[in-house]
Amino acid sequence: MLIAETLMSGEKCVCDLQVLVGADMSTVSKHLTLMRKAGVLTCEKRGLNIYYSLACTCLGTFLRCLDELVPEVDACGTSCCD
Repeated sequence: MLIAETLMSGEKCVCDLQVLVGADMSTVSKHLTLMRKAGVLTCEKRGLNIYYSLACTCLGTFLRCLDELVPEVDACGTSCCD
C-alpha cells in the first residue's frame, strides 16, 4: 500500500520507489509488475527509466476511505473492536 499511497501525489520513477520501499530492485520490480498486471498501475519507459502512476485516479480516495474504516490500534497492540 506504500507504493500506491506514494503514487497518489503523481508518477514516480522505479528507482525512487525502490529507495522508498528499501528493498532490492528485483523485489520492487516484481511488486510493481504484479500491481500493473492487476490494473492498479500504469507505466511508461523514458530512456533508461520506467515511471509508474496510478491507473485510476480514484484509487487514492478509496485508500483514504479504507484508512478511516480500519480501527486504530492502541498501545497494547489490540484494536478497539477486540
